[in-house]
Amino acid sequence: MVREQIETKLRAAFEPVFMEVVDESYRHNVPKGSESHFKVVLVSDRFVGERSLARHRSIYATLAQELADGVHALALHTYTTKEWEGLHNTAPVSPPCRGAGTQA
Repeated sequence: MVREQIETKLRAAFEPVFMEVVDESYRHNVPKGSESHFKVVLVSDRFVGERSLARHRSIYATLAQELADGVHALALHTYTTKEWEGLHNTAPVSPPCRGAGTQA
């Protein structure tokens, strides 16, 4: 449910060429069923001319309610179409979380 809310808001705000929102909560030390850690890959030409910090701030502003309501972490990978093509349409793999799987 949280993932879908994130997708809906990002799609409306950024009109992405490509978007992937992955719930990575299971990889972290959180209670089972938590929706608190997400990886977002967002490719949008709205990012042309913006540095990473500005891109991330605009995403945080768009998702302010979700961040206030329990989303603890967003791993953001933001690209223009040209940047994305230069990466051969792949985003970095998330590193393992220290302490993952220690809570039931």
